[in-house]
Amino acid sequence: WLGHYQFVNGYDDSQEIFIVQDTYVEGGQDYRISYQDIIDGWRSFNYTFMVVYPQERVEEVLTVLGPWSDPEWANLHALEIAQSESETLTGIDQFFAQFNTGTSHVNLLQYADAAPAFDRAFNLYANLIADDENRPYRIMWYQTWPYWAYYYTGRYQDVINLADTTLNDTISEPVLEESLYWRALAREALGDLDGAIADLQESVTLNPNFTPGWDQLARLGVGGG
Repeated sequence: WLGHYQFVNGYDDSQEIFIVQDTYVEGGQDYRISYQDIIDGWRSFNYTFMVVYPQERVEEVLTVLGPWSDPEWANLHALEIAQSESETLTGIDQFFAQFNTGTSHVNLLQYADAAPAFDRAFNLYANLIADDENRPYRIMWYQTWPYWAYYYTGRYQDVINLADTTLNDTISEPVLEESLYWRALAREALGDLDGAIADLQESVTLNPNFTPGWDQLARLGVGGG
């Protein structure tokens, strides 16, 4: 499992397929993918979508979106879907649904509810078959919401433990600036200022455009590495 982009340029309702362009798979030009496969893949990112539109058509877009234009409604709706799916699905799909429950709680600033939701998700993860198809070990590369939940509920050591696992066990080199950033904040909260600064400096060394890292270094009165 990994995050991957496909460009959708057509569909066929009679066959329930999308037509996509995919540079990753063999025969990716005009590649056919079923509606259900899209839904199954989309679930792993909490069914997030982004609308791109010209400013002069904003009113038309808001009309088409209806309640989806209200972030609070959209996040509550996503939470309802995630909670329902976490009770009915199994295996990796249940893991994603439970992870989405935590994500939606974070988006609603409900950190006290998000943290145990992620605990349940990681318990499900631990029971998945330990291979690349069934255990989505890359998920923290793309979605850092558990860090938010644990940090804002004061579970700083859990932030560090999760970051350590992500940096050391899921990638060949510890080059994920977001994980370094959250580990830095947790280290600072636990009194390890030197460790925090080192992580922040490494985060902006890896990605000079990583503004959150620079902002924290400026707050601490320290420059980049």
